[in-house]
Amino acid sequence: MRRTIAQGLGARYGRAMPELPEVETVRRGLAPALEGRVLTRVVARRSDLRRPLPEDFAARLEGRRVIRIARRAKYLLFHLDDGTVMLGHLGMSGRLTVTRGAVTPGRHTHVLFEAGDITVAYDDPRRFGLFDLTDEAGLASHPLLKDLGPEPLGNEFNGPVLSAALAGRRSPIKALLLDQRVVAGLGNIYICESLFRARISPRRLGASVAGARAERLAPAIRDVLTEAIAAGGSSLRDYVQASGELGYFQHNFSVYGREGAPCASGKPGHVVRRVVQSGRSTFYCPKCQR
Repeated sequence: MRRTIAQGLGARYGRAMPELPEVETVRRGLAPALEGRVLTRVVARRSDLRRPLPEDFAARLEGRRVIRIARRAKYLLFHLDDGTVMLGHLGMSGRLTVTRGAVTPGRHTHVLFEAGDITVAYDDPRRFGLFDLTDEAGLASHPLLKDLGPEPLGNEFNGPVLSAALAGRRSPIKALLLDQRVVAGLGNIYICESLFRARISPRRLGASVAGARAERLAPAIRDVLTEAIAAGGSSLRDYVQASGELGYFQHNFSVYGREGAPCASGKPGHVVRRVVQSGRSTFYCPKCQR
């Protein structure tokens, strides 16, 4: 039933890669299940994901204790007791689900992580996800992480920081926020929702958002992400939490996926419009957002 619901939502909203709230929700589901446990068995059923699995992937993980599971942008970081860090990315359709006991692998189950009586299965029909191995010393300089901007929920992100990143930029604010070098972890859904909350048009150039508008936008981004995490993320097509449950923030969308419907302001004649920017659908209210 859960799979059917998720696919039905996807038909309405289109494909959406898990963004920061979905990845953080998965992290919070994995942490109590794996932290402090030893990976007793790792099974790589195929290695041709978005990029090949590292050589001796399973052997380097087996016998290692998971110290903590962190997140950077849309990446999961599994810190192990020998200083190894496993990076994971869910891609478009990847799922990490926790099961107590053995798991019968499905057609799209590519990796199994066993820790005693706990099994974490990685399923990915499109194989756009990835896993890589590095160490604590090389984490910040890892090619996938080194150019990322500030975490929008971290202390280093605020209005002045965002304003400085946008100053002089001639691209639309929507495109700039999709750039992970400006802010890490944002994607199409939460950019649309944050811009609506900050009353900023997605077509406005970044340079014109710098200043007072950035002071509105930074807390709007933080609030939208915090609320989405509390709701378990947004389940549109493939995303589920680590428990297998759906997120439900999609029921609180103000504009995303609501073309032709009244926006969340409730004002007469305020209707959500869809335009395409950077190859992605942008949803906004032309009357609320300037």
